[in-house]
Amino acid sequence: MIAPVFEEIEPVSDCDCPGCVLGRRTAPRPSPGGFHGRPVARGAAVVAVASAASAAFGAVPQAVALAGEHAPARPARPGAPTADGTAGTPQGGTAPLFGSGTSQPLTSRSPAMTRTQIINRAKLWVDAQVPYSTSKYWSDGYRQDCSGYVSMAWGLLSNEWTGSLAQFGVRITKEELQPGDILLFHNAADPQNGSHVVIFGGWTDYTRTAYTGYEQTPPHTRRQSTPYPYWNNTTKYVPYRYKNVTSGASGSEPTGGALTPFPGASRFGPGANNAYVTQLGQMLVARGGASFYTTGPGPVWGEADRRATEAFQKAQGWTGSAADGLPGPRTWELLVTGTGKDIPPVKTGSVPAYPGRDYFRPGANNVYVTRLGQQLVKKGFGSYYATGPGPRWSESDRRAVEAFQKAQGWRGSAADGYPGPDTWRRLFT
Repeated sequence: MIAPVFEEIEPVSDCDCPGCVLGRRTAPRPSPGGFHGRPVARGAAVVAVASAASAAFGAVPQAVALAGEHAPARPARPGAPTADGTAGTPQGGTAPLFGSGTSQPLTSRSPAMTRTQIINRAKLWVDAQVPYSTSKYWSDGYRQDCSGYVSMAWGLLSNEWTGSLAQFGVRITKEELQPGDILLFHNAADPQNGSHVVIFGGWTDYTRTAYTGYEQTPPHTRRQSTPYPYWNNTTKYVPYRYKNVTSGASGSEPTGGALTPFPGASRFGPGANNAYVTQLGQMLVARGGASFYTTGPGPVWGEADRRATEAFQKAQGWTGSAADGLPGPRTWELLVTGTGKDIPPVKTGSVPAYPGRDYFRPGANNVYVTRLGQQLVKKGFGSYYATGPGPRWSESDRRAVEAFQKAQGWRGSAADGYPGPDTWRRLFT
């Protein structure tokens, strides 16, 4: 999949410099109608959207409700100072809400907002499919580009740009991200090249590799699953939290649908074989437990599942029965919500790589059978050998392996005398 590139680029304006005049004369004539040739929404429908937004968020000062989109008299030239003294930008610079007359001082541009309010405001533009533009303003007074969208969602009393939004936020880490926060990339060296900002709507699943992103981008506002931190410029996006966000409902998006409730302790442990064991293993791998699995995770409970669960529990600082390797409600909750501490890197020591099941079966003759037998003797299971151990697989090997497996507390198919990855790992640790 080719990652889309979204750049905030000033559209053709009525700038009268020689370069712009020449560009307008040689450029293709635009299609009639609104943005990208599409008809501009006007009339009662737009007024209704603006009225609904005003009613839903009465605590936020109202912008002027205009009938449809509006363009300023003349966008600022790139680099030219704006009314408040800032440099002109691809987004038009810091500016008052369209129609409000004067720019507000910084201290009054930061009203308190709950996360639910932020997400619900973001959804208004998604529902209205607001066309992208760096020069036009929507009926609520906010500029129709990515930074104008965030200014609207955060309820700011002015239109900000990617170079000023950070003033209204506090820098946070990926682990601290919550719905209503933003991911901001401001290219200070060249603002027209790549600068962009996205509203974080919540993780899409427990791996925290993708999130629901709300963004204003061509052709119109959208909400979709987005790879963290973004499709491109992946090292340049910085998470920020609105400095005046208040407590309240999070307004978060579902994490991979409804979170799976704890299925019960009976679903885990020796002999268990079900989809919850697979899900547990996948969550543990995502939290740093991959080194415990040589194959899988799969539906059959194994020693890898127990050891990975134990490592996760110990990473939380738990000891004794709270870190027995069997998931309880609290362990499950931390895993499905992606919270708690990850499993630290595990040192595997000198355990040789498991060669595979095909090396241990009737008729097998290889150095791994010899190595297995020698290790069984070291572990105290040599009484099953009259001679050897040797390279040819025999009933002595099978019985010695079976005895070792039963000594681990395994029964049934988990103690069949044929070494799997868990048996091999335990023998050599």
